[in-house]
Amino acid sequence: MKYVLIILGLFGIVVSALALREHYRTEGDSPCSINERWDCGIVNHSPYAMLGGIPVAAIGMLGYFLMGLLAARRAYPLVLAMVLVGLGFSLYLAHVEKDILGVWCVYCVISLGIISLMTLVSTIATFLSFRASPASHRP
Repeated sequence: MKYVLIILGLFGIVVSALALREHYRTEGDSPCSINERWDCGIVNHSPYAMLGGIPVAAIGMLGYFLMGLLAARRAYPLVLAMVLVGLGFSLYLAHVEKDILGVWCVYCVISLGIISLMTLVSTIATFLSFRASPASHRP
């Protein structure tokens, strides 16, 4: 489980880095501008692409790095807590894309898939870690 979470975290960093590159792109068309419903440029240049003055993609890179680091230490309950926050935020951003902007970002959808898989894997890993050593988790 540890290695699966680390690999997913690395994929998340790459996808977030691509979205961050798109956030700072000033020239030319977005490489993922597919049609009027799929355009990373529109999404990553919208006001929703920033949180407290920080690009959401940069926050995603940091989050995926920390989740991978915690997974490497087998701190599965902490990974699960982080991925649940990440999943909630990703679902909020999907709502923004669908209902407010009306445009989807390929990178964001891939990131949602990654965080969803990380949620599943970290839930299983947390369950198995508690099951493997029940005496150490009882009051």
